[in-house]
Amino acid sequence: VQLQASGGGLVQAGGSLRLSCAASGRTVRSVTMGWFRQAPGKKREFVAAIRRSGERTYYADSVKGRFTISRDNVKNTLDLQMNSLKPEDTAVYYCAAENFWSGDYYDINDYWGQGTLVTVSS
Repeated sequence: VQLQASGGGLVQAGGSLRLSCAASGRTVRSVTMGWFRQAPGKKREFVAAIRRSGERTYYADSVKGRFTISRDNVKNTLDLQMNSLKPEDTAVYYCAAENFWSGDYYDINDYWGQGTLVTVSS
């Protein structure tokens, strides 16, 4: 699976952005997918995940209630709607996919997109 993330940019605090991840190479309906982010000088951290059919979603506490993850297994896409953005959301955001997910957020790592930069100004 090849993943291509897009949609990053510069936004003011309180604003919204929608990230997209386009998958190619094979259908994504058989993989768990997720978003991670890495801020300057920090480790990559989990943001959100969604199971294969989309029936279960998971969020980091820091984004719960503000971000929404979704997927379209027909279009082979993964999205992250980000609302009420804060300066601390500034990071490079990566989409990822996992063939056989153990349930550990950081086990979503078989495939990675190239990252898209989100900058939130105060």
